[in-house]
Amino acid sequence: MNTRLPLDGRVAMVIGGSRGIGAAVVHRLARDGADVGFTYLSDTVADRFGRLDILVNNAARYPVGPIDEFGVEEFDRTVAVNVRAPFVAATAAARHMTGGGSIVTVGSLVADRTVFPGYGLYSMSKTALVGLTKGLARDLGGRGIRATLVHPGPTDTDLNPADGPYSDVIRSHTALGRYAAPDEIVATVAHLAGDEGRFITGSSVLVDGGFTI
Repeated sequence: MNTRLPLDGRVAMVIGGSRGIGAAVVHRLARDGADVGFTYLSDTVADRFGRLDILVNNAARYPVGPIDEFGVEEFDRTVAVNVRAPFVAATAAARHMTGGGSIVTVGSLVADRTVFPGYGLYSMSKTALVGLTKGLARDLGGRGIRATLVHPGPTDTDLNPADGPYSDVIRSHTALGRYAAPDEIVATVAHLAGDEGRFITGSSVLVDGGFTI
């Protein structure tokens, strides 16, 4: 009987893996057999394990407010966390990856549809990840390294709880009429990170309960 787990022998790094979707990613990849390190921004996992097979970029800044009230300082902070950090992590990780490597970045449905006011800066930063992912996929594909982007819909986390003050309005925009549990987002991340997603690259995958239809 074959009891081998799908990610046995793989080494993964999760950026922003201390809570919410990121923490759920850490638990899922570990449960699937990977050795997992998590942090806000570091590349020491490859040094410790001698290799790196999977990177999940999940750290994010979540600015909400009228676009004309944000100054350059907030713009710079948001871009630093939401755009620069994934770029730095991906390019650093790629140096340690060989064929079969996978870079999965967690974006947001607001890159596809911005329903509510106040999300302009956040939407801009998440939309930039679409171009980054396509560029990574094209540049690294010849080495057998894939890059994909997951856009979660409303997900029950500390940052956006399913019983929050605007949750009824948010929930009403989904076709399924509910928030996702973090594990429901993570299932797609795990699929893209592992061998079952080995022919998917450069793609943005919406996991949004029908929010954007």
